[in-house]
Order: sequence, then C-alpha cells, then structure tokens
Amino acid sequence: MADAGTRRPARTLLVGCGALGTALGERLVADGCAVTAIRRDVSELPAAFSTVEADLRHPLSSPLPTFDAVVITLPPGSGPEGSIYPAALTHLAAALPARPERVLFVSSTRVFEGYGSQEFGGPTGREPLTESDPTLTTGERGDALVEGEELAVELLGAIVVRPAGIYGPGRDSLIRRVRDGAAVDHERRTNRIHEHDLVRLLDVLLRMDAPPALVHAIDREPVRLGEVVAHIASRLGVAAPPQSEGDAGGGTVLDGSRAHALLGELSYPTFREGYDEMLAVGS
Repeated sequence: MADAGTRRPARTLLVGCGALGTALGERLVADGCAVTAIRRDVSELPAAFSTVEADLRHPLSSPLPTFDAVVITLPPGSGPEGSIYPAALTHLAAALPARPERVLFVSSTRVFEGYGSQEFGGPTGREPLTESDPTLTTGERGDALVEGEELAVELLGAIVVRPAGIYGPGRDSLIRRVRDGAAVDHERRTNRIHEHDLVRLLDVLLRMDAPPALVHAIDREPVRLGEVVAHIASRLGVAAPPQSEGDAGGGTVLDGSRAHALLGELSYPTFREGYDEMLAVGS
C-alpha cells in the first residue's frame, strides 16, 4: 500500500453527495473532519453534515467558505439540457474563494466505451486499458464525462477517479435482474468496484502527499457478465438468466494496478466476496 501521507482534510466539500459522497462524508466525520454537502435537496443528508441547498446549473446566490478539499460526484446528466458539467463546474469554481488544496472528480470508466468491439487478452489481444490509454467514447454520456474531466482539471486542478461499475449495499440491480430471470449478455466483459473500496480509495487520495493525477477504480478480476450472474444465481438457488438477444460480447477490460497499489488489499477483491456478503444480508 502506498504511503497515505500526513494530510488530513479539515474541511471537505462534497458536491452532488449521493450515496457515494454520503458514505465518504460519514467516513470523514468519523475521523473528526468537518463535512459540507451541496446538492439540490439536502433533506435526507446526515445530520452531521453542514449543507448548502443549491442547483449548480445556476450561479450560487452567495460565495462558499474556504475548503481544503472538494469531492465532486455529480452525474453528467442527459436529455435536452445536456451535460451539467460546464455550468456546474464553472459556477462551483466561481463560488470558491480560492482553489482548494485537493479536488477529486469522480468520473467513470464509460470514457472507454468505444473500445468495446476490440478483443482483449491472449497472444493476439490488446492489453487491459490503463490510465495511459486515450479515452474513446461513442455517445453523449461518455462525451460529457470526458468534458467534465477536462473542465475539472482546468478549473480546479482536480485528480480524476474513474470507477468501474459500482455495487454494494443498496446497489443491487444485478441481483434483482437475476432473481427476475431477466436476460443479460453473458459474453460482455465487465469491471466493477465495491462501494466500500471506492470510498477507501477516495479517502486515501484526499490524504496522500503526492497522489497520481488519474486513477482507475477497479477490483482485481474483470470477468464476463455470464460468470457474475451464474454465481449470483447459484447463491439464490435459481436458474442463471438467459442470454439476451442481439450481438453478444463487447465491454472492456481495465487494469486497476494503480488503485491496488494505493489501497493494498481490497476488502472485496472480486465480485464473489461482494455479492456473497450482499446476499447473506438479504440484498
């Protein structure tokens, strides 16, 4: 595990603050750090958080106080309004009295969706995608994420974190699909990260003295989706869901070595440990 450094974020601003931001904030509060969350509806946030109720698509009505760390977990948005990032990141930067010492921007491995048609592994396949590979997108959401990354770096000097499919307590859509017998693409290549390990990674990046500029948050075993649903089905005692119609395959294989070096042992190194725990507690 990399040296976590001596930094301790005394005052952290969580921008967006959904399930992931809330979990990180609770971890910081437990360590004695002050946490402020900004989102459109703050009514369900923990009482231990200070809050700012605002829609960052519009300028803030008053300046924000000084923070030494900011974690941005805003989804990109879609539809006729387009990406939230140009407005939200510009308004956030304008409202901060100074650039914080540490800013994390949580993106997604969806920025690599365009590699899905390429073969991975084997003597003729390409190597898993690393932080050095260029992004390759095929749709508006991927384009928005790339734009968000670039703006966060430009405006706030952000470190970019790209999680794979996040799962964990409350993130049980795949379990429900298996239980319902919904068809899935068994041949699709998948990567994932348990929310607990992602929160640990964000916490380490907030505290490190010299963090990397870009990190892929991936567990230790990219697999075909069929292997994941077969495992879940066996634990549930039901038949594995059928193969979905249409073209099979696609997806990407990513390398998580950088994140693994920062975290050391993962609490959930593969999907098996994570889903087994979720099923054991009735998710």
